Amino acid sequence: MTAHNYLDPDFSSTVGGDGLSEDTVKRFRDFIRRFYREQGRDLPWRHERDPYRILVSEIMLQQTQVDRVLKKYRPFIAQFPDILTLDRTPLQRVLAAWKGLGYNRRCLALKRSAGMIVDRHGGIIPAKMDQLLELPGVGRATAAGILCFAYGKPAVYLETNIRNVFIHLFFNGRNSVHDRDILPLLEQTLDRDNPREWYYGLMDYGSLLKKKLGALNERSTHYVKQPTFEGSDRQLRGRILGLLLERPLLTEHEICGAMSEGISRVSKIVADLTREGFIIQRGSRYRIAD
Repeated sequence: MTAHNYLDPDFSSTVGGDGLSEDTVKRFRDFIRRFYREQGRDLPWRHERDPYRILVSEIMLQQTQVDRVLKKYRPFIAQFPDILTLDRTPLQRVLAAWKGLGYNRRCLALKRSAGMIVDRHGGIIPAKMDQLLELPGVGRATAAGILCFAYGKPAVYLETNIRNVFIHLFFNGRNSVHDRDILPLLEQTLDRDNPREWYYGLMDYGSLLKKKLGALNERSTHYVKQPTFEGSDRQLRGRILGLLLERPLLTEHEICGAMSEGISRVSKIVADLTREGFIIQRGSRYRIAD
């Protein structure tokens, strides 16, 4: 079956007050399984069972396209092959390895999570939702991904591509779809015997829908349009961190000169980066934190 033929099914008429019938659940599961067999992506983290490597992939994939993560995942794992190595490595080296993925807060959160896992859990990634949610940068979707993909536990995992699937198939023609509408169907259809491949199939089908039909996620009440990156504070934050990776111990005025930005804007961002733990001040100069 071609990718185009997978766009046609519509299960929206089968959604009732009590959810889905057993027949609908079976047809939906068969549809997703067939799609995954024929169109599924071969991604490196899908060959992993190591919870640490799953954690890295889940953090990298937050708000980031798969193609960008593919370029960074294997080199990052090669440099930091386990949780203890990541914990013991200075932040400067970890940020340098992360460069190009964007959203550097995720990198800092991953580094801090490594420290918490080593200190509190003996270097073992927790296998319980409540313990995972205590880790920096780990929300419910990331925690569910770790439980499913590392430990084979059938947690309810809802992310952008999966949301696309349910909006397209079960809420066709409807705008303002809330997650509370999707979650009962997601739980009812979950393959509890093989959650790994089930969610891989859902995500890959959702990715196809996005390519062929556009941003279905805009019909979700949880959709938030990303602000323009060019010229944004987020871009300047990344540029300042990149500069300090190459040239540590710079003053604010030296940073301003290198960035061609005004002192007030640079001062605010430098203060934010210091408060968040990315950089530290030594006298009048700044460098990446230890």
